Amino acid sequence: MSDIFPRWTNKIPLMVGVAAAVVLPTVIAGITYYFTPKYTRVGYQPKQPVAFSHAIHSDQLGIDCRYCHSDVDKSWFSNIPASETCMRCHSIVAKDSPKLSLVRESYSSGKPIPWVQIHKTPDYVYFNHSVHVNRGISCVKCHGEIQKMDEVYHAKPLSMGFCLECHREPEKHIRPNDLVTKLDWNGEFDGKKAVHDWKVQPGQSCSTCHR
Repeated sequence: MSDIFPRWTNKIPLMVGVAAAVVLPTVIAGITYYFTPKYTRVGYQPKQPVAFSHAIHSDQLGIDCRYCHSDVDKSWFSNIPASETCMRCHSIVAKDSPKLSLVRESYSSGKPIPWVQIHKTPDYVYFNHSVHVNRGISCVKCHGEIQKMDEVYHAKPLSMGFCLECHREPEKHIRPNDLVTKLDWNGEFDGKKAVHDWKVQPGQSCSTCHR
């Protein structure tokens, strides 16, 4: 056999083992790090069927988030407004604009506008909007400065680490309840007192979000 295979081939199993011991953990670490929402979701900005500007409606006009997302402080999910909500204003304002043709068509036919969902947690994650909104967590904490966006994009990672950062130190992230939807607010607030008075006790166990 020694005349057929050179002596160095005896080291092949050892070389393969060493390579596997180095490469496999590196690949796993790379996937774990780069296949997180920070890299796969942040910056996601799909083209919507209607060009809706939060910068105009929320920032310039000062419309409260809850006018359109009316269930955000009552339900686990934030509802997308029906075309009827849009037409309360746009039956008068820019009522003939070609940009709103799909809104008018949806209002007449009753067929929903096919909005593309941007912010989405995995199916194995439970998130309740109302619990957070009613305990001083503003929209901008999770969605970024949405009042400045002409086209909404995925601004924050919404990863497990991102959520735990807030759950571990909620006093750093909450604000007065009546200012939750005042997205440009940047005043002083005694978060520690609010956490105590409002009995804010965000869970950190797996079952808090994975149910």
